[in-house]
Amino acid sequence: MNASQRRAAAVLAVAALATPLMLAAPATATPEPGAAEARDAARLARKLVRETSAQDAYKHLQKFQAIADSAEGNRAAGTLGHDASAAYVYAQLKKAGYAVTYQKFDFVYIKTLAEKAAVVSPAARDLPIRAMSYTKSTPVGGIKADLAAAPVDADGTNGCEPGDFAAGAFTGKIALIKRGGCTFAVKQQNAAAAGAVGAIVYNNVEGVLSGTLGDVASGRIPTGGITQAEGEKLAADLAKGPVNLSFEIRQFQEERSTNNVIAETKGGNAANTVMLGAHLDSVTAGPGINDNGSGSAGLLQTALELAKAQGKDKDKVRNKVRFAWWSAEEVGLLGSDHYVTNLSALGRKEIKLYLNFDMIASPNYGLFVYDGDNSDGVGAGAGPEGSAQLERDITNFMDRNGTPHEGTDFTGRSDYGPFIEAGIPSGGTFTGAEGVKTAGQAEKFGGEAGVAYDVNYHAAGDDITNIDMTAFDINIDVIANAVGTYAHDISSLKKPVVSVPTTGDAGSGGGLHGDHDEVTE
Repeated sequence: MNASQRRAAAVLAVAALATPLMLAAPATATPEPGAAEARDAARLARKLVRETSAQDAYKHLQKFQAIADSAEGNRAAGTLGHDASAAYVYAQLKKAGYAVTYQKFDFVYIKTLAEKAAVVSPAARDLPIRAMSYTKSTPVGGIKADLAAAPVDADGTNGCEPGDFAAGAFTGKIALIKRGGCTFAVKQQNAAAAGAVGAIVYNNVEGVLSGTLGDVASGRIPTGGITQAEGEKLAADLAKGPVNLSFEIRQFQEERSTNNVIAETKGGNAANTVMLGAHLDSVTAGPGINDNGSGSAGLLQTALELAKAQGKDKDKVRNKVRFAWWSAEEVGLLGSDHYVTNLSALGRKEIKLYLNFDMIASPNYGLFVYDGDNSDGVGAGAGPEGSAQLERDITNFMDRNGTPHEGTDFTGRSDYGPFIEAGIPSGGTFTGAEGVKTAGQAEKFGGEAGVAYDVNYHAAGDDITNIDMTAFDINIDVIANAVGTYAHDISSLKKPVVSVPTTGDAGSGGGLHGDHDEVTE
């Protein structure tokens, strides 16, 4: 080997030694903690929002309507209508691959047989009234008695203290009591103790008043609810002289059994369970297609789309996702309360959040988000830690889509109530019930001011024609985004929230489900 050949060989040897270093991949920065979760959450959320449509969910509403039509016009807990609705939801989820269970519990089924009242004198007129759940009944044909009004306290409430009912002034009479300050049960119990033979509670806001006494044991005397306008008119008439009423409230009550439907993904970390729910039962008066076929259908369709997405490894959920369709909500949140009460300590700890969707397609809708941080300062206080973040996540999503929204008071008058009591972060959306839309809300959301968000609330007219597809679609997008996000990433629940009060009619809430008992206000 000559000198030239030796130099060439040396160059090749050096090159060979250098090659591994020269070809090595450049160093990369360590990914930030949670980056993969955030990326996968964003991808799945986009997919579910894109694929979960109101048109597909509407098919479930049609099924609920058909069930009601074949079952005496309703889907109330303890009836064939609810049993068939639960079986339909169960079958859809089982076929999609979820772990599905029925959770059976006993309750008192109620059906109103009569709810009517009229002013006999001084000037005869009908008095529209709604029987409260778990009320005692009058004899068939009703009773006639004079009216006596509990004085309204300085804070605008009455009937919450025995002293509100003057000794002897209510004996044999029907007590007129303004809503507010305590439960309806307490009001009628105090009236009964004072000798009243019936109680009429009038609203403290616009709209009809459908109430509950909570349970059978709480009922003392026949009790019904009327509007604020009717109550104030009765009070004004009574200030001028005696007012005599005819009054008939009768209710059938019977112990029965019913089922919650619970479904969860077979995969995902159970220690980080995210939960969403909607009540499946209607009132006995109608098919309940908005209240709450709408929330039930939106939740079901989102669950089905999530199941389809699980076919791809990149969309496998990190966190366990659990869905619930509650029963007996309409008679006091009984299904959700039974579920939460029977959770083990570990089970409660594992549920990191609960989102509730009750009435999401009201015909004269508002778009309300539960006020988790109490930034609106209306009514009840903030929800458990994490509720403010849930509100923020929902409103941020709506803001990105250019969707207007307002807050609604976190009263616990729907199925999130038991979760709040258990300290579980909660939230959700709502499109309004018997509350009356304001002029500002009509300008913001459209629709008609001075009219209830749902004029068919708790009535036979709550049928398939009572659905607003725009509101339905907006709220289904909210559900889909939440499912896709939290299935992978719940880190937002730890991020601080800057509270900003809602503009406009903040916290009005569209009725707030005042029928599901009344909390101290």
